[in-house]
Amino acid sequence: MNAQQAALELSSSISPASASVQKHGQEPPTRFYSNWSPRWLALPFPLFLLLLWYVAAQFEWVAPQVLPSPQSVLLTFIDLVASGEMFDNLKISLLRVLLGFGVGLAGGLLLGVAMGLSPVFKDYVYPLFKAFSQVPVLGWLPLLMLLVGIDEALKIILISKAALVPIALNTYKGIENVPARYVEVARVLKFSRWQLLTRVIFPAALPPIWNGVRYGFTHAWLALVVVELLASSEGLGYMIVFGRQLFQLDVVTAAVVVVGAVGYVLDCVLARIEVVLLGWRRTGF
Repeated sequence: MNAQQAALELSSSISPASASVQKHGQEPPTRFYSNWSPRWLALPFPLFLLLLWYVAAQFEWVAPQVLPSPQSVLLTFIDLVASGEMFDNLKISLLRVLLGFGVGLAGGLLLGVAMGLSPVFKDYVYPLFKAFSQVPVLGWLPLLMLLVGIDEALKIILISKAALVPIALNTYKGIENVPARYVEVARVLKFSRWQLLTRVIFPAALPPIWNGVRYGFTHAWLALVVVELLASSEGLGYMIVFGRQLFQLDVVTAAVVVVGAVGYVLDCVLARIEVVLLGWRRTGF
């Protein structure tokens, strides 16, 4: 394969859509339903669930002590916000998840890059890493409680473990699955090793790496709630446990709604960052 053939194959494999647009001089036609936002299309189902919840509480299909009405949950949420209790616990939970996710992100990227770039390192580490990843967060809880106690260190370690696994796996797989023809083109163009990594390997592996980052944050958020349910005196998870112990299901429901809403908002933020980082995929660059 000479340099011209390799470059032509690389450019055609990366951006066939953009080549077609340049050839014909016009944008591809859009479908008639493209103006409909998926968010609007997704509204009917949650609205139906909210209506079903209201009707079930109104007619007491389930005991009010078990299923509080939407009105009581809303009033409880307003009271928790007005007193500052909701924001105080939310701030603590966000700080924990950001610290744990930061540690897991750094460790996962380093480990994934090392396994993806070094076959020898992968052969030694990957089997142990796979065994480590199969143990869920709760499986490490008793051992870590004996080693580090139940203070903040326990929570940060478990959250970082939850984030590290998907980030490391996606980083390793993303680098491993970079098409060989990209590397061949780089060698034909006499790229240095640093140029090969920064201009070919990492840009090509960025989409799966970013997917791993999003999965890692989702797992970190779930691990945070689990840890706070079992070993915490502060945070959103603690609010859920505290409300259950006092049989205040309105507090439990309000905290659960906040956990889901905050997790959704944070994932949307990561999705917007993905559009900025990986926007070149849509234009063919």
